[in-house]
Amino acid sequence: MFILVNLKAYPCDPIEVATAARDVAEASGARIAVSPQAADIARVADTGVETWAQHVSPNAHGSHTGSTLAEAVADNGAAGTLINHSENRLKLADVDGSVRAAGRADLETIVCANNPAQVGAAAALGPDAVAVEPPELIGGDVSVATADPGIVEDAVAAAEAVDPAVDVFCGAGVSTGEDVSTAGDLGAAGVLLASGVAKADDPESVLEDLVSGI
Repeated sequence: MFILVNLKAYPCDPIEVATAARDVAEASGARIAVSPQAADIARVADTGVETWAQHVSPNAHGSHTGSTLAEAVADNGAAGTLINHSENRLKLADVDGSVRAAGRADLETIVCANNPAQVGAAAALGPDAVAVEPPELIGGDVSVATADPGIVEDAVAAAEAVDPAVDVFCGAGVSTGEDVSTAGDLGAAGVLLASGVAKADDPESVLEDLVSGI
């Protein structure tokens, strides 16, 4: 089970969260990664935690002001990237372009999707994983695995039907070890979460609880 902590643009200390994630990963043997703002990728990676970008643009080197180049985030220590998060939606052609850009830079990819139908479409683009995240549950206190477990099960089935090699992650509202355990029981290979860790007074204790569900 892979735990990916998305720091979004929350006013947290990315180094504090990264250090806590590194320590809990080392102590538990769990795979935990942190996805900070692009400007913080290098210093988060320097902590030794597995580091992911929040987004890469669907372009190569060139005249692309404001883009987030896949090669640049890789050079700064990122091992993977989210693509098409609900808060940064892309057109399907650009999702495809971003997956290909990440591939050029040897970055792992997780494409976010709202529902099982979108999971199937995303899986056809060949990412490493697809995350199902109903927008209405993002940032809330109820995990999608608890609120509507059928969505997770249907997402797993949709990806399996298109490409069995594509893992399915569960996102939106994940905050406890019980949520992680439930997601795994439903067939998810990992979880995405954000506010449960990024807004916590003690990120390390939250992470310790999360890995207890693995």
